[in-house]
Amino acid sequence: MNSKITFLLGAFLLLAAPVKAQHFSISTNILDYANLGTLNVDASYGLDTHWSLGAAVKYNPYTSRQRSGALTARFWPWHTYSGWWIAGAMRYQEYNTGGYKTFKKVETEPTNEGDRLGGGLSGGYSYMLGKHFNLDIGAGFWMGYDIYKIFSCPTCGSVVGSGRKFFILPSDLTLGISYVF
Repeated sequence: MNSKITFLLGAFLLLAAPVKAQHFSISTNILDYANLGTLNVDASYGLDTHWSLGAAVKYNPYTSRQRSGALTARFWPWHTYSGWWIAGAMRYQEYNTGGYKTFKKVETEPTNEGDRLGGGLSGGYSYMLGKHFNLDIGAGFWMGYDIYKIFSCPTCGSVVGSGRKFFILPSDLTLGISYVF
């Protein structure tokens, strides 16, 4: 009989405690589509009132041929998924630039190919359009290490240079739509 009272008391306390909903968000950056059709998606999870963790991927199979992924942590001073935010990210990018069709012959233009690994900082604002939709605006930069090769043309495969260097680049220029559920 004592165990039944303990169970009922425990169940009552569990049900009476405030329950926090789990908030997930899926978003896409419209500006990336304008960048030669880069497909992208970002999924995040709200840990509490002020923090969210996310993962983002980008893929461009067209002329710039890039794949990248990032793990992010965002701090929201007011509330998760609304208002101002600042973020830190770890990022990896595999890229291939060059071979764009211009007025010159494509075969004469050099092509750069490589891998970048680094971290970045960004900030922005998330404007609530409705109960489930947000408009995200933001900008940032990232820095890290680049390991690359330079080819004399996109099709010949002749390596004319290679190297390793530190870089600082703009990133996360964002005009995005988010769905929060």
